[in-house]
Amino acid sequence: MTRYQLDTNLLVRLADPTDPDHGVADAAVQTLAGRGVVIHSTPQNYTEFRAVATRPKGPPANGLGLSAAEAEVKAAGFELAFPLLPDTPDIHPAWKVIAAAVGVIGKQVHDARLVAVCHVHGTTHLLTFNVQHFTRLAAFGPGLAVVHPANV
Repeated sequence: MTRYQLDTNLLVRLADPTDPDHGVADAAVQTLAGRGVVIHSTPQNYTEFRAVATRPKGPPANGLGLSAAEAEVKAAGFELAFPLLPDTPDIHPAWKVIAAAVGVIGKQVHDARLVAVCHVHGTTHLLTFNVQHFTRLAAFGPGLAVVHPANV
């Protein structure tokens, strides 16, 4: 069975109808749903989403400029739409193996953790606008297809 994990950048674009990629994100979600594909989220997605959603809009912060309450309402809607894969004790060791094997540094530690979540939960695809960030990480382990929303 094909199972997708979303990257937080998908949530950010879905939350902002003025984002140039909003339509692409929405179309990808609708297409996958029409095929009966389940798209999952993780607690990490909502931590990252809240950070971006509550930063000031536009450069240099590149946030959405939402209040904490507005961000929570958006996140609650996403949690209903995208079933949550739980954090489990197996994720941390899987993340450590990926991080060490691939030499993950800086912000890519978050991407490596999403890949670890996919491996632990048997998720086969990762939906992201940042295909480049995930390609080398996804090649490690049991494999993971990294899919840009425009290619759904």
